Amino acid sequence: MNNPNMQAETKVQMDQIADSNGGQISVLRLSGDMSSSSREALMGSYAGASKNHPVLLDFTKVDYINSSGIALVIQVMMEAAKSGQKVAAFGLTPHFEKVFTMVGITKYAKLYKDQSAAVAALS
Repeated sequence: MNNPNMQAETKVQMDQIADSNGGQISVLRLSGDMSSSSREALMGSYAGASKNHPVLLDFTKVDYINSSGIALVIQVMMEAAKSGQKVAAFGLTPHFEKVFTMVGITKYAKLYKDQSAAVAALS
């Protein structure tokens, strides 16, 4: 029996894609719900991404993000900013775009509608 209040486990798949200049971009494809239980999946995947390439966070398959999940996203973006790494996000619902803007995530990363717009901006 499925509990409607149970969170969907966060999964992160990392892809390497080419930018328009032939460089590499690491894409962390997130799915499920983002919460405090997402720490290991998100931080572990980010730690495995090359610090020499920009990172894109793909939220197209994320169903829900609570305040702990937002804090984790901010943590990743602050780590990237400290090392001078470019980071961007795409695929957020209009609601979460608004929330990310309100909490100041856009100080660390730009938000884009889709992957092609994000890649074009990072290239």
